[in-house]
Amino acid sequence: MLVINPRSGSGRPSPEELAEEADRRGVAARILGPGDDPAEVARAADADVLGVAGGDGSLAAVAEAALERGLPFVCIPYGTRNHFARDLGLDPNDPIEALDAFEGSEQRVDVGRIGNRLFMNNVSLGLYAQLVHERESHRRRRDEFAQLRALLLLARNPRGIRLSVDGRDVDAHVALVAVNAYKLELFSLVERERLDAGRLFLYLAHSWRPREWEERSCERLTIDAGGHQIDAAIDGEPTALETPLDLSIEPGALRVFVPAPG
Repeated sequence: MLVINPRSGSGRPSPEELAEEADRRGVAARILGPGDDPAEVARAADADVLGVAGGDGSLAAVAEAALERGLPFVCIPYGTRNHFARDLGLDPNDPIEALDAFEGSEQRVDVGRIGNRLFMNNVSLGLYAQLVHERESHRRRRDEFAQLRALLLLARNPRGIRLSVDGRDVDAHVALVAVNAYKLELFSLVERERLDAGRLFLYLAHSWRPREWEERSCERLTIDAGGHQIDAAIDGEPTALETPLDLSIEPGALRVFVPAPG
């Protein structure tokens, strides 16, 4: 079964066209309507493979249902950035081709947890998380305004954020916890070479335009902000979290189907 989020950023092909192509391949499709919970739809589906067409923020709910049911998971890129799909080696601009994964090969990938909540890519705190919140408030603005917004945010909070990481006090403008290692550029995440290394990576930037990042890898960590609520972005989706935050990795937990090599 394929769960389609029509509110994701792609829109091409249309949700109806994608559902029709899935059906032609023998894959039942469900286009989410207002108020539909993708996790509940996936949990109730009579299916032996669960897939989702959406952006990065749409994936975790269906992946969680696949984990609970012990079923393989399929990612169809249908959002704006499609970080997870890119890291899987999928063409982020071709959701139709990605449907081949329903008859493809299996690989195991790691997932992260923040408390009980699953994440596929990363959790960010500080400047990047604030940018995500700003983006949601000003969705019509172009990405090239990101640096200008960052400067405005920096002017409002020039000292960044004060955190405690496993009991060590740090001051940072950006704190990012990733499922496996990223290549990082200013205000952007480039790619991960592996999705199965079994490690969380913590990246800290101590200025708004870092020349280098403080980096460490681990299997678990705790981040505190004095017990206060903090702005965060989980797989690019804005949220507010109560600290302390307990983060962990589940190595090889998720069975993912990808298109068979051509």
